[in-house]
Amino acid sequence: MKWLRNYLIGKRNFLLHLLNNPNLLEHDSFTNLLGAVFHLAEELAARRQVERLSNTDYQHLSGDIHRVYTLLISEWLDYMHHLKKNYPYLFSLAMRTNPFDPNASIYVTA
Repeated sequence: MKWLRNYLIGKRNFLLHLLNNPNLLEHDSFTNLLGAVFHLAEELAARRQVERLSNTDYQHLSGDIHRVYTLLISEWLDYMHHLKKNYPYLFSLAMRTNPFDPNASIYVTA
Protein backbone atom coordinates (compact mmCIF):
# COMPACT_ATOMS: atom_id res chain seq x y z
CA MET A 1 0.00 0.00 0.00
CA LYS A 2 3.01 2.23 0.35
CA TRP A 3 3.34 2.65 -3.43
CA LEU A 4 -0.34 3.68 -3.64
CA ARG A 5 0.13 6.19 -0.82
CA ASN A 6 3.18 7.72 -2.53
CA TYR A 7 1.48 7.73 -5.92
CA LEU A 8 -1.65 9.53 -4.69
CA ILE A 9 0.36 12.05 -2.69
CA GLY A 10 2.44 12.72 -5.82
CA LYS A 11 -0.71 13.31 -7.88
CA ARG A 12 -2.38 15.67 -5.39
CA ASN A 13 -1.86 18.81 -7.55
CA PHE A 14 -3.26 17.03 -10.61
CA LEU A 15 -6.32 15.93 -8.64
CA LEU A 16 -6.82 19.48 -7.36
CA HIS A 17 -6.76 20.76 -10.95
CA LEU A 18 -9.48 18.26 -11.81
CA LEU A 19 -11.59 19.68 -8.99
CA ASN A 20 -11.17 23.16 -10.47
CA ASN A 21 -12.58 22.08 -13.83
CA PRO A 22 -16.31 22.91 -13.83
CA ASN A 23 -16.93 20.72 -16.89
CA LEU A 24 -15.81 17.63 -15.02
CA LEU A 25 -17.79 18.48 -11.92
CA GLU A 26 -21.04 18.65 -13.88
CA HIS A 27 -21.02 14.86 -13.93
CA ASP A 28 -22.13 13.52 -10.55
CA SER A 29 -20.53 10.13 -11.07
CA PHE A 30 -17.13 11.67 -11.81
CA THR A 31 -17.48 14.01 -8.84
CA ASN A 32 -18.20 10.96 -6.66
CA LEU A 33 -15.09 9.26 -8.02
CA LEU A 34 -12.93 12.31 -7.26
CA GLY A 35 -14.37 12.47 -3.75
CA ALA A 36 -13.56 8.82 -3.17
CA VAL A 37 -10.01 9.26 -4.50
CA PHE A 38 -9.42 12.30 -2.29
CA HIS A 39 -10.75 10.43 0.73
CA LEU A 40 -8.44 7.49 0.05
CA ALA A 41 -5.46 9.81 -0.52
CA GLU A 42 -6.13 11.62 2.77
CA GLU A 43 -6.53 8.36 4.67
CA LEU A 44 -3.24 7.04 3.29
CA ALA A 45 -1.38 10.32 3.78
CA ALA A 46 -2.45 10.43 7.43
CA ARG A 47 -0.81 7.06 8.07
CA ARG A 48 2.95 7.40 8.09
CA GLN A 49 3.67 3.67 8.12
CA VAL A 50 1.09 1.94 5.94
CA GLU A 51 3.10 -1.26 6.09
CA ARG A 52 2.23 -1.58 9.81
CA LEU A 53 -1.54 -1.31 9.84
CA SER A 54 -3.87 -2.85 12.35
CA ASN A 55 -6.41 -5.26 10.91
CA THR A 56 -9.13 -2.66 11.46
CA ASP A 57 -7.20 0.01 9.53
CA TYR A 58 -6.40 -2.48 6.79
CA GLN A 59 -10.09 -3.39 6.43
CA HIS A 60 -11.08 0.29 6.37
CA LEU A 61 -8.54 1.15 3.68
CA SER A 62 -9.48 -1.94 1.69
CA GLY A 63 -13.07 -0.68 1.66
CA ASP A 64 -11.89 2.75 0.48
CA ILE A 65 -9.80 1.18 -2.30
CA HIS A 66 -12.72 -1.02 -3.35
CA ARG A 67 -14.97 2.07 -3.56
CA VAL A 68 -12.48 3.93 -5.76
CA TYR A 69 -11.90 0.93 -8.02
CA THR A 70 -15.65 0.29 -8.45
CA LEU A 71 -16.33 3.94 -9.34
CA LEU A 72 -13.30 4.04 -11.63
CA ILE A 73 -14.45 0.98 -13.57
CA SER A 74 -17.91 2.48 -13.97
CA GLU A 75 -16.47 5.75 -15.30
CA TRP A 76 -14.17 3.89 -17.66
CA LEU A 77 -17.04 1.81 -19.03
CA ASP A 78 -19.17 4.93 -19.58
CA TYR A 79 -16.25 6.55 -21.39
CA MET A 80 -15.72 3.47 -23.57
CA HIS A 81 -19.42 3.52 -24.49
CA HIS A 82 -19.07 7.20 -25.45
CA LEU A 83 -15.98 6.52 -27.56
CA LYS A 84 -17.54 3.53 -29.31
CA LYS A 85 -20.62 5.56 -30.23
CA ASN A 86 -18.89 8.81 -31.22
CA TYR A 87 -15.23 8.08 -31.95
CA PRO A 88 -14.73 4.48 -33.11
CA TYR A 89 -11.06 5.05 -34.00
CA LEU A 90 -10.32 6.22 -30.44
CA PHE A 91 -12.36 3.32 -29.10
CA SER A 92 -10.18 0.91 -31.08
CA LEU A 93 -7.05 2.33 -29.49
CA ALA A 94 -8.62 2.28 -26.03
CA MET A 95 -9.55 -1.37 -26.40
CA ARG A 96 -6.05 -2.28 -27.55
CA THR A 97 -4.53 -0.52 -24.54
CA ASN A 98 -7.22 -1.63 -22.07
CA PRO A 99 -5.78 -1.18 -18.55
CA PHE A 100 -8.00 -4.00 -17.27
CA ASP A 101 -6.66 -6.55 -19.77
CA PRO A 102 -3.20 -7.87 -18.88
CA ASN A 103 -2.89 -9.25 -22.44
CA ALA A 104 -3.78 -5.98 -24.17
CA SER A 105 -1.53 -5.04 -27.04
CA ILE A 106 -1.28 -1.83 -29.05
CA TYR A 107 -0.82 -3.86 -32.21
CA VAL A 108 -3.82 -4.36 -34.50
CA THR A 109 -4.51 -8.02 -35.13
CA ALA A 110 -6.81 -9.62 -37.68
